Amino acid sequence: MSEEEATRRSRSRAGFSHRRRRRLALVGVGVVVVAIAAVARSTLNGGDSSPPPAAGGPPGTGPLKLVAKRAPRPLPAPISGESVAATPGGVYVMGGLDSAGNSAAGIFRLDPRTARLKAAGNLIGPLHDAAGTALGGHVLVLGGGTTTSTDAVQTFTPGQDARAVGRLPTARSDLAAITLGGRAYVLGGYDGQTLSAEVLATPDGKSFSTLARLPVPVRYPAVAGSGQTIYVFGGDTAGGKPTDAIQAVDVSSGSAHVVGHLPAAVDHASAVTLGGRVYVLGGSVGAAPTPRLLAFAPASGRAKDAGSLPMPVSNAAAAASTSTGYLVGGIGQNGAPLTSIITLSLVPAPAPAGTTSTASTTTSAKAPAPPSSGAPFDGQLMIADRGNNRIIVVDAKKHLLWRYPGPGRPAPPGGFYFPDDAFFIKNGTGIITNEEENETIVELGYPSGKILWSYGHPGVIGSTAGYLHEPDDAYLLKDGTITVADAQNCRILFIKSGDKSTSQLGTNGVCAHNPPQTFGSPNGDTPLANGDILVSEVNGSYIDEVTRGGHVVWSAHLPIAYPSDPQKIGPDRYLASDYTRPGGIVEFDRRGHILWSYRPTSGNGMLDHPSLAEQLPNGLIAANDDYRDRVVLIDPKTKRIVWQYGRTDHAGTGHNRLNTPDGLDFLDPSGNTPTHPYTG
Repeated sequence: MSEEEATRRSRSRAGFSHRRRRRLALVGVGVVVVAIAAVARSTLNGGDSSPPPAAGGPPGTGPLKLVAKRAPRPLPAPISGESVAATPGGVYVMGGLDSAGNSAAGIFRLDPRTARLKAAGNLIGPLHDAAGTALGGHVLVLGGGTTTSTDAVQTFTPGQDARAVGRLPTARSDLAAITLGGRAYVLGGYDGQTLSAEVLATPDGKSFSTLARLPVPVRYPAVAGSGQTIYVFGGDTAGGKPTDAIQAVDVSSGSAHVVGHLPAAVDHASAVTLGGRVYVLGGSVGAAPTPRLLAFAPASGRAKDAGSLPMPVSNAAAAASTSTGYLVGGIGQNGAPLTSIITLSLVPAPAPAGTTSTASTTTSAKAPAPPSSGAPFDGQLMIADRGNNRIIVVDAKKHLLWRYPGPGRPAPPGGFYFPDDAFFIKNGTGIITNEEENETIVELGYPSGKILWSYGHPGVIGSTAGYLHEPDDAYLLKDGTITVADAQNCRILFIKSGDKSTSQLGTNGVCAHNPPQTFGSPNGDTPLANGDILVSEVNGSYIDEVTRGGHVVWSAHLPIAYPSDPQKIGPDRYLASDYTRPGGIVEFDRRGHILWSYRPTSGNGMLDHPSLAEQLPNGLIAANDDYRDRVVLIDPKTKRIVWQYGRTDHAGTGHNRLNTPDGLDFLDPSGNTPTHPYTG
């Protein structure tokens, strides 16, 4: 099988198993054959087999926190599926998949002092999904694959090309390796037909013996060591589904047991040991990368939340060198391979006054960070491109990261027509969108594009159970309920995602302002922190806060023509669009007083039927300028447009082109939705 065919299989999510199995659907380059982070806790002498420090940290230290941050220098090119190994002279990155999905043969050295990556040799051929570990002055590269899995074992001395040194008992890819006490151990993997349960031990990469069998055979696990025990976190099982199992392999007794469970099933994660503590990094939860950090306590068998990485990462390669850990490359939230290097370090943390010091872990990425230098926002901007019948995701540099429908992401039955709004849900692992004139609501996996849930009958208007009439602003609530402004039925509908049973506010077909009995063509239903709903009524230009039980908290008449999609931005401060020409954006209070407005009447700044305005954490206001075919960011202080996607008054489908964009949403690098944090 050719490399071209292997890439095609990778992009179609078949990998080199020759059968379909569960994968994270990746976008852009379509890379799906993913990395096992071969975690090298050890140094070149074969590893530290001493017991871990006490819970409070090494002797003489107080509580410690884990700091995770991006290195200032990125990789020269994106990579995933690589293997890594740590030596006293640096961390070595071997093979992997490039941005085109092709296997790579390069060996690169990451300098721990400068985070620079320099060429250091070549493998004996292109390779990805292998495992790497340092052993006896050399680096071993075990298994992996190109078009098929291989049993080859390679070795190289830092600074030299690799050479073949031995063979595994069977071919294995998707495996992990670690060195403890002068021996290397091979765990997990796949031979092209079945999962490999045998835990192998080798003193030299030439001869192998079976130490134990994993009670839960897995591929794509995360692996780290502590003392004489190897811990195996998650991974894909024989059924293609991830597991939450934490398995422990005692290298002194040759026993293996399930000793605990992760908070959620995960695959494609990485792990590293720092300061005697074991951390699980990122991975794929619910088919999408996560920024989650977990701290594992061997004594209790529990893995607890330890903060977040700077952004969601899966399929990355991890290694520890002295006191610093590195998470290299991988796949990001948008499904494309990354150029990032994330450094991990433990630093003293002062204990709260009047308390006894105990171990703690946090991350420097917890607090919202300002946008990158020169960029108006960090993260991803999703646009419901209504006139083009598509949803797209772009970044601040106007790169197209994802689109739906797209390759491998077909439209749902009944087509995908007139997406009026779209919002990220479930920490960025899904999208909910309402197709206003197709009379449907659709929930998609992100980035897979898989149809997870739908409601309505495509192209069929109705008001009885299962039918809609111009649904607007579908949101997923924290309890799993979907709320939508069913505009032409003049009701706010609450739909249980499980059985699709409904309740509602308003009376079908009675379109006059008298909440909660009737609403005048509601077109917005924004969830609030207290569980209430913020409703906009087109007829009469009213904004109402109502409880789900139907109590009206307040109602205000706005002096604008067509209020659209209100958002709460502060105590008694709200934002709404005036959907007309020339249109505007207004900030108002509960009494309907206008506190601020943006409404140029001519020139480039004029808006033509803006449908939604949201305030970003940095204060900029994002708005759909529907009929001028663009999404804009406005500085509220200067009242100037500082960024836009789409060419003003020029509809199109190519780069930087839109056609009547009617919805938008933001996902930050940590997987949060800052403009609607109270949704599910």
